[in-house]
Amino acid sequence: MTDTPMTPAAIRAARAEHSALRDRDFADKFGISEGQLVAAYAGQGMTRISAAPDAIMPRLAALGEVMALTRNRSCVIEKVGVYGNYRSGQHASMVLNDAIDLRLFPKHFVTAFAVERETDKGIKRSIQIFDAAGDAVHKVHLREASDLAAWDRLVEDLKLEDQSQALAVEPRKPAEAPKGNTDKADALRTEWARMTDTHQFMRLTSKLKMNRLGAYRIAGAPLARALEPAAVNSMLEAVRDQGVEVMIFVGNTGCIEIHSGPVKTLREMGPWQNILDPGFDLHLRLDHIAEVWAVTKPTQRGDAVSVEAFDADGALILQVFGRRAEARDHRPAWNAIVEGLATLTAAEVA
Repeated sequence: MTDTPMTPAAIRAARAEHSALRDRDFADKFGISEGQLVAAYAGQGMTRISAAPDAIMPRLAALGEVMALTRNRSCVIEKVGVYGNYRSGQHASMVLNDAIDLRLFPKHFVTAFAVERETDKGIKRSIQIFDAAGDAVHKVHLREASDLAAWDRLVEDLKLEDQSQALAVEPRKPAEAPKGNTDKADALRTEWARMTDTHQFMRLTSKLKMNRLGAYRIAGAPLARALEPAAVNSMLEAVRDQGVEVMIFVGNTGCIEIHSGPVKTLREMGPWQNILDPGFDLHLRLDHIAEVWAVTKPTQRGDAVSVEAFDADGALILQVFGRRAEARDHRPAWNAIVEGLATLTAAEVA
């Protein structure tokens, strides 16, 4: 998508003819990026603003209640709250509070827009941030209770001189294929068992020149156990039925968004499994799930047990962990749920 034959005017004309499509679906249909679609309306309800997290994130708290949205190709997470407690970092930043919990990777925050769209329900306002390929990294949607005066100040203060409607994008980087090394299987298992923190895992795989999925395939049980793809849905139903609180991680290269708490309402619609709870929605394409792993990582506070789903290209869709809250440790009940999920046979794994 480095070059596109569609001019901004052509994009707007086509969009008018396909107004019912969601932005991402429209962009895919016409071979452009979502960022290019949004850029085509600069000066027409869209304003280019600084994309730097240190510029945007501290300003969001003043908006009051908003909805934070992060997605990848197969999963969308939406959380309602206030962007309080932003912490800046050179390589990774975060927003950390009970409602909105984000990990941000600034190098992927390349282009941003303040968007105002007229709808049949009035003007909808959002901040939309895109990476170098023009794919959405993170979005912030204002709600009825949001502070519009703070919105106006944010847009004015972060507005860029460049308000062009054309957006140059780089080719989208494909998901990294599973990368492992069976010759280093013993070293992987030995050092994995010595871990004291989950964050050590990526350093370990990098040192051994593997990646997450490649390591899972090599390590084997009890460290990593292959599950049936349907296990994700079974897990969500069990979490709902037993009232177990979990941490659900959904992300892309630029942002990871986390839900901590229960899952109360599941509603399956076509290929989508949906969590529809107050202040928390999640939309998961069950048909995109190609591999599922139950993973155990040792920590100083006990084993961290997760269920992790990957698509056919090896891209991580989501991770789910048991939650330890101040009032109750949900991890034992969570561990029991994971233990009961159906394992793939050796023949199926092969």
